Amino acid sequence: MSNIKENTSTKKGNFFSDLFNYFYKSPKTFSKKQWIVIAIWIVLNIVCMFLYMAAGASFGLALLNAVYGILIIFGYFTRLIAMIIAPIFVIIFKIVGLVFKQENEIQTAYEWSDALIFATIAATIIRGYFMEAYTIPSSSMEKSLLIGDFLFVSKYSYGNRLPQTPLSFPFVHNKLPFTENKVQSYLNFMKMPYTRLFAISTIKNNDVVVFNYPFEIDKPTDKKENYIKRCVGIAGDSLKVVNQQLFINNKPADNPELMQHFYKVVSTEGISKSFVDKYDITEAYPTNSGFLMVNMTNPTKEKLKEYNGIVSIDRTDTNFISGYTAFQEKFKWSIDDFGTVYIPRQGDKIEMNEHNYDIYEFAIKHYENNPSLVWQNGKAFLDGKEIKTYQFKYNYYFMMGDNRDNSADSRFWGFVPETHIVGKALFIWMSWDGNNKKVRWSRIFNGIH
Repeated sequence: MSNIKENTSTKKGNFFSDLFNYFYKSPKTFSKKQWIVIAIWIVLNIVCMFLYMAAGASFGLALLNAVYGILIIFGYFTRLIAMIIAPIFVIIFKIVGLVFKQENEIQTAYEWSDALIFATIAATIIRGYFMEAYTIPSSSMEKSLLIGDFLFVSKYSYGNRLPQTPLSFPFVHNKLPFTENKVQSYLNFMKMPYTRLFAISTIKNNDVVVFNYPFEIDKPTDKKENYIKRCVGIAGDSLKVVNQQLFINNKPADNPELMQHFYKVVSTEGISKSFVDKYDITEAYPTNSGFLMVNMTNPTKEKLKEYNGIVSIDRTDTNFISGYTAFQEKFKWSIDDFGTVYIPRQGDKIEMNEHNYDIYEFAIKHYENNPSLVWQNGKAFLDGKEIKTYQFKYNYYFMMGDNRDNSADSRFWGFVPETHIVGKALFIWMSWDGNNKKVRWSRIFNGIH
């Protein structure tokens, strides 16, 4: 933070003139270090401007984004941003009953404002380009990841994705806090095209990946809800599920160690708390048919056979999937028997027959921005012209939850394009058991595999 003692001798006037005299620092008085930081910041913003233009942004929009970024650093070093925020702290001081002399009040307000702005800029850079914290809200990855796990996710592993909605409220995703999730946290008019910086690694089979939920077509990509799943199929793979076993390129895939399935359990003793606690079972309930539905890992299933009163443990059959109508209506695939599907790779060219149209229609229309695509009289038309082949612009991925029978994933809504990839899950930094109101100490700093 900058020191403002040099301004304390300013002749006293009204509050607002004193506020300006205490705060404003002319660029003529910037230190050498400040000019170095400004120069680096300007260069980075100009680089981003050209990257956005290369991705399809207009010169005017790219320039506007660069100017916006450059004004932030000048607003910080000239203290103009702090001057705008300082009256809020003065009001807070009055409300809580803190009384200062006017010059001390303004100086204290400046120090708080400067600290807040610096922390906001630093945290925004860290969250946007290095690591961000996420929370597991649902059970789709159990038992690999539990509800209440707090993760750090690498934004740089697969290449930093430059902001597509740079005008947004800091530290929130897509809705403003305290607005009952009704007011969006971003402005749409400065909407930038997808572009990504260099990556230090590529997405591999079985990586645990955070991505934007692709089916929310009414939101900017980076403001869609965040999901976390296991990437079971990468671009160029052929994928199918046969009797609950995943196959990649016709070879059985490695199953996650803690993958779960529902089983029909016939027991003479029913469900008790000791039953649930002993085997760490989170989903178990009776059915009208007299058996128990128990969601568990394979090791738990083997241990459960030793429980008193267990008569039999058998696999369950699942219903046809819903949510992606082409899969449901055309192919009658279920979550246990799915595919075969080919996962597109950038540059791949496919024949536009009826089968491929049904599988890839949503991706081509929405992710690749071809809303005019239609199927008429046994032919595919794009912009009114018949097309016999289509070449993909992006790499695609197939995501599945480790809680295989209780996960809304690519078996329901299809492929995830590279434009929606957020980052790679690294490790758990905190875990809270909401049911028992306690910290899961054994999970802290566990890596994610």
